[in-house]
Amino acid sequence: MRKLFPVTDGYHDDRFFVKIDGRRFATPLVVVVAVVEVTDLVFAVDSIPAIFSITTDAFIVYTSNIFAILGLRALYFALAGVIDMFRFLNVGLAIVLSFVGVKMLIVDLYKIPTGLALAVVGGLLVITVVLSMLLPEKGEHSHESDESSPKSDPDATAPNSTHEN
Repeated sequence: MRKLFPVTDGYHDDRFFVKIDGRRFATPLVVVVAVVEVTDLVFAVDSIPAIFSITTDAFIVYTSNIFAILGLRALYFALAGVIDMFRFLNVGLAIVLSFVGVKMLIVDLYKIPTGLALAVVGGLLVITVVLSMLLPEKGEHSHESDESSPKSDPDATAPNSTHEN
């Protein structure tokens, strides 16, 4: 961004550009918006191989990329928020991506039906979520109950001690 515009060191309320001494400067807010939009573009480009693994219908390819631009960033942050809750989800997503890659590689030899491909993807995700809930990490349950006990909080005071204000 600094090659395109001089950028101020700090924010100026909610303004994208400011004039300082007669010169126009971009604010860091412009940089943030540019990063977010580039991220949207990367997610949209990333979805192109995924849609081609399902169909070559031009209408579906175009519309899916439009929806990818609109929603994949939100989906990414939603997944990033729950990935720690489901310890096998990252493995499931890796298997799904591998399956999609293999499906794309063998399309000339064998075309996997769309319904079957969607069932495999959905099934893998459901299995990894269910396994994550049934097989939590060791110490996960005891950690939750320890958080409320005074022993786990080093700043908590013993019941017989007093505070001076």
